[in-house]
Amino acid sequence: MLIKTRGIVLNYIKYRETSIIARVYTERLGLQTYIVNGVRKAKPPGRIALFQPFTLLDLVAYTSRQGGITRLSEFRCAIPFSTLPYDVRKSSVVLVLSEIMGRTLLEEEENEPLFNFLHDSILAFDQQKEGFENFALAFLLEFAGYLGFGPESGEEVTSQVAFASAAPATSAQGPGPAALRFREFDHYFDELLRDPTRTTIPNGRVRRELLDVLIRYYQLHIEKLGDIRSLDVLSEVLAE
Repeated sequence: MLIKTRGIVLNYIKYRETSIIARVYTERLGLQTYIVNGVRKAKPPGRIALFQPFTLLDLVAYTSRQGGITRLSEFRCAIPFSTLPYDVRKSSVVLVLSEIMGRTLLEEEENEPLFNFLHDSILAFDQQKEGFENFALAFLLEFAGYLGFGPESGEEVTSQVAFASAAPATSAQGPGPAALRFREFDHYFDELLRDPTRTTIPNGRVRRELLDVLIRYYQLHIEKLGDIRSLDVLSEVLAE
């Protein structure tokens, strides 16, 4: 059976000499894995570019009642990007977010609100010309809501992370340095939850610390998330 659907590429691995196995989050089928034949051939050139992370596709895909890996009958770029493939700062963000999404989007069923959030967020990120340094933080805070553990306040994030790491040591003299640091993070996360375009995050160092805390928050809720290998590539976009 064939089905038409929109899709968001998460990642792919090489398969045999000229093919790939791609993981795509689709509008109608949820997470799917497809064998795509011949896209690594020299001619016609450029087809492999359609399977870079976050590419938006229109698909005609085979489906199976047993699930598992299927194949694509047709695929084409739905909306060409204007900045994501060409801006190294944005590309580094895409690598991290697609890695996180690839480990958290597990359902093979339709979830229209989630698909629309992902689709619209990606398009908005592509269209932003400046002021996108906090995109990853804002995206992950909202994405957590669709996964079932969205925080209502910054304190909700930091208290869970602090408790898990036994960081907020206290004594009769009051909170220790770690606890005071988390209180500062509470404020920044609250700003991001209210309006990510109006934050007082002072520099890239603090931004990276916030991202580390937020990823730790994800790890607490998603047991198999593990370490995010691509996190270091964000060094440029989070630079001072």
